[in-house]
Amino acid sequence: MGRKKETIVYPSGTISTSQREGSMGSGLEFASNLDSGDGNVVEHYRPRVSYYMREQAGNFHYGKQHPMKPHRLTLTNHLVLNYGLHKYMDVYEPRTATEEEIREFHAEDYIDFLKRVTPDNQLEMQACFSDFNIGDDCPIFDGMWDFCRIYSGASIEAARKLVSGTADIAVNWMGGLHHAKKYEPSGFCYVNDIVLAILQLLRYYPRVLYVDIDIHHGDGVQEAFYNTDRVMTCSFHKYNGDFFPGTGAIDEMGSGLGKFFAVNVPLQDGIDDRSYTQLFKTIMSAVMETFKPGAIVLQCGADSLGLDRLGVFNLSIAAHGECVRFMRRFGVPMMVIGGGGYTIRNVARCWTFETGIVCGAELPSELPNTIYKDFFGPDYSLHPQLSGRVVNHNSKAYLNALTARILEQLRYLKGAPSVQMHEAPPDIQGFLDDQEKCDRDLSADKHKEDKEDRMGRREDVAEFYESDRDQDLDEE
Repeated sequence: MGRKKETIVYPSGTISTSQREGSMGSGLEFASNLDSGDGNVVEHYRPRVSYYMREQAGNFHYGKQHPMKPHRLTLTNHLVLNYGLHKYMDVYEPRTATEEEIREFHAEDYIDFLKRVTPDNQLEMQACFSDFNIGDDCPIFDGMWDFCRIYSGASIEAARKLVSGTADIAVNWMGGLHHAKKYEPSGFCYVNDIVLAILQLLRYYPRVLYVDIDIHHGDGVQEAFYNTDRVMTCSFHKYNGDFFPGTGAIDEMGSGLGKFFAVNVPLQDGIDDRSYTQLFKTIMSAVMETFKPGAIVLQCGADSLGLDRLGVFNLSIAAHGECVRFMRRFGVPMMVIGGGGYTIRNVARCWTFETGIVCGAELPSELPNTIYKDFFGPDYSLHPQLSGRVVNHNSKAYLNALTARILEQLRYLKGAPSVQMHEAPPDIQGFLDDQEKCDRDLSADKHKEDKEDRMGRREDVAEFYESDRDQDLDEE
């Protein structure tokens, strides 16, 4: 791999513990006096938290000029551990996903390509690149297949931990790669760990809610579950028809059984803390009341923060974390996962802060001393000033109209769907394929000599970086 292997120096204490009684110590305090006015919340909730990390995940390298930097995971883990949060959750090094597990969603020819292609043989396989959307956004890099198996395995294990009832919240900052499609990578994402995790949750929970606060629309997850009423997808993102991935309009509501179960909240540049959190709480309160999920998957892409290298919002770390805090208060089993985020010093701060939130801890603003302290200068604070750079184009009238439109959509649902549950759903994969795909499969069975066309593929608009739209040209 391009980055030298690094060893995390753990602070004193046992890595896998469940010390949840009494004082946090080390300057940490349990959060208390939760606001009971924010929807149907649970007071004094003390969840069992599982945290998934692998040292190797932060050592992969997409390329010097590429904005995706897995090293942000190393920065995050160092802050989490040196704040002492490992004492208040169970920390696991998860196994890697198997090929069979990844095949539960992704196509076999695509998986075969990911397994075989390397920087050493990519010239020989270049003829396949257009078939699998390989390019500047999704390059071939050393250890790519291993990286996919690591972050996907962690999300699968986190989902199974919730299903087993041995954790209430499972955190995997390695995961959250929401753009990957069944047949191809997209937007820096190769394997859609979120879809794989939700498939695990659906084996036990009748309904799963997916919430996405990345600045980019969660298109890969929405597409996977567009035709089912067992998964509701709710994405808060920038949308103007041009910004990557070009999807996420308010009228994308689902299809067939899934009609009205895709909720999209398209936002304009520069939304601020107060507008975003008020909108989020209003909509999510209605979603929770209407859909009544058995489990939640919360994607916490940090590119919605102000000053992000690819972002155009004005959110502070506190406001981003408030969304996590709000969803935690419902007391529903929840997976918390990563996603986008390209100013890595702020990504690490944000995900550390949100790890504290799920543990019920208030973290001191002064960052603990780590070997990566220089990344966080000159303020060395958990909450740097991030807002105010971009003009807020989200008028009060626009946000009110947006809220009214979404609440009207939810009223069409007429309550949560009923699902007759078995020990395991007899066809957990079947609802992923639309009728057109099913018809195509039947045709292929009858005419095996015919080559099956790949339907529904489109060229995604590339994310902007190394250009005038890059918000942090000097950062690697």
